[in-house]
Amino acid sequence: MQEKSKEDYLRTMYGLYERLDSKKEGITSIDISKELKITRPSVSGMLKKLVQNGYIKFTPYSRVFFTLKGLKEAKRVMHNHRVIEVFLKEVLKYDLSDVHEEAHRLEHAFSEESIRRLDDFLNNPTRSPYGYDIPHED
Repeated sequence: MQEKSKEDYLRTMYGLYERLDSKKEGITSIDISKELKITRPSVSGMLKKLVQNGYIKFTPYSRVFFTLKGLKEAKRVMHNHRVIEVFLKEVLKYDLSDVHEEAHRLEHAFSEESIRRLDDFLNNPTRSPYGYDIPHED
């Protein structure tokens, strides 16, 4: 499984998870497909890989639920993405309309050490430029 693709799915799924009224509802593969703008069969293929690697629980035609391992990894990926968003908006003065896509391009290039330093430099921000919480390790 490609790391970049895995992280894209986990970040997308975490974003959907955050918006659930009840975390017990789970995420649908249809929602993942719409959010990523890819086919449902492609989503199903990746979900199977994520199950095999212990990130999610999922059976065909059911809802997707994070395992503890998956939730931790999804939070890490989302944290990195949103810290980069803050940096782009607050330090580099990117227009808000460009921040998400630019952060998406950069998130795969930053090491965990670089993200940690960036987080420190930004005084550990708690909100993204879009108003979403920045998840931190529990």
